[in-house]
Amino acid sequence: MTFKSIDTQWELISRGAEEIIPENELKSKLEKSKSSGAPLIVKLGCDPSRADLHVGHGVVLRKLRHFQDLGHQAVLVIGDFTAMIGDPSGRNKTRPQLTLEETKANAQSYIEQAGHILNIDTLKIVYNSDWLNVMNFSDVIRLTSHYTVARMLERDDFTKRYQSETPISIHEFMYPLAQGMDSVELKADVELGGTDQKFNLLVGRDLQREYDQPPQAIITCPLLEGTDGVEKMSKSYGNDIGLTDSPEDMYGKSMSISDEMIEKYYLLAADADEKTMNDVRSQLSDSSVNPRDVKRALGRAIVALYHSDEAAQRAEQHFDQVIVNKDVPDDMDEISLDEDMSILDIIVDNGMTKSKGEARRMVKQGAVRIDNEKVTDMDLVISKGTNMVIKVGKRRFLRVK
Repeated sequence: MTFKSIDTQWELISRGAEEIIPENELKSKLEKSKSSGAPLIVKLGCDPSRADLHVGHGVVLRKLRHFQDLGHQAVLVIGDFTAMIGDPSGRNKTRPQLTLEETKANAQSYIEQAGHILNIDTLKIVYNSDWLNVMNFSDVIRLTSHYTVARMLERDDFTKRYQSETPISIHEFMYPLAQGMDSVELKADVELGGTDQKFNLLVGRDLQREYDQPPQAIITCPLLEGTDGVEKMSKSYGNDIGLTDSPEDMYGKSMSISDEMIEKYYLLAADADEKTMNDVRSQLSDSSVNPRDVKRALGRAIVALYHSDEAAQRAEQHFDQVIVNKDVPDDMDEISLDEDMSILDIIVDNGMTKSKGEARRMVKQGAVRIDNEKVTDMDLVISKGTNMVIKVGKRRFLRVK
C-alpha cells in the first residue's frame, strides 16, 4: 500500500491530540510503515458499561477514523471482559461490576453508534473476552508478576483512595493489566485513549516489552467538557450532545455552549483543520464579530459532520423559528389518542423523554407545556379527541389530534 508523506500523516494524527508518547517512536513507526507498505495496527479500547455515546466519545473515535483515512488498520477492542472488572480511572470508589451478557448488549449499541464516525467496512472489531476469559490462574500469576504494587499506586486515583483509606479491591489492579494484555494480543503499534486513560496505555507499553514486543506509541485525546462548560460531557450530567441526536437537537445544544468553549468545540467536536481553526481564532479576536455568529457556524459544522450540510441548514432554520422567534414548528411528530392517557405516558411513549422519571423531572422544572401553557399537574390526563401541541424542553414538540 502507498501511504501519504510523513508530514501529511502527522498533520492529521496530531490534530487535537493532547500527548503523543513518544513522538519520535511514532514517527519511526510511520516511516517504517511507509517504506514497507504495511499499515500500522491502531487500537482503541471501549468499555461498554454504557450504551449511549456522545460527541465527547467522538473525539477519540474521530482520531481512530483519522488513521483509517490514512490507510492504517483500525482495531476497536470491545472490552466486554474488562467492563466486568470496571475501569477505576477517575473513580473515588469501586465501580459496580457487570455481567458478560450486559457488556455484550451494550457493545452492540456501541458499535452501531460508533459507525456514525468509523468506516465499518475496514474496521476490525474484536472482543477481549476471547483471550482474557480463557486465561488460567497460572497465566494470571505470570501476568501480575510483571507489575509491582508500588507502580500501581503511582496512579493518581489509586493514590488518593489509598491516602484517604478508601478501599481498593485487588481486582481493580487487574484492569490496567488486562487492558495491557489487549495490546500484547493484538501486537498494537499505536493505542488511543482519553487523557484519563494515560496510565492504562502506559501499562500496555510496559507489558509489550515484558512479552518481547516493540512497545506501542500512545496518543491521548482531551476530555471534552459538556455544554455547561464545567463537567466532563456525560449523559448523567445532562450536558451531552448525543451521536444519534437529531440535527435539531445537535444544533440547539451546540448553541447553548459558552463563548469560551467555541474554539475547543471547533477542534474536538467539529474536527476542524488548522485553516479553519485559524479563521475561528481570528474571528473570535475581532471585536466587530459577534461570537454568536461564530457559534452558529459551529453548530452547522457539527450537524454537517454527523448528518449532512442540508440537515445543518434545516436545523438552523428550525432553531430560528422555535427558539429565537418562539414559534411552533411546522414539521413535528403527530399522534391521535384512542383512549385517555396521562401526560407522562404520552411524553415517554413518544420518545420525548427516555423514562417516566425524566418526564416527572421535566414537569417539576416547568419544562412541559401544552399549547404554551405550563403543565404543573403530574397526574394530568389527556382526553381522547383532544387537539393540542405538547412541548418538552426547548426543542421537542408533539401534535395531538
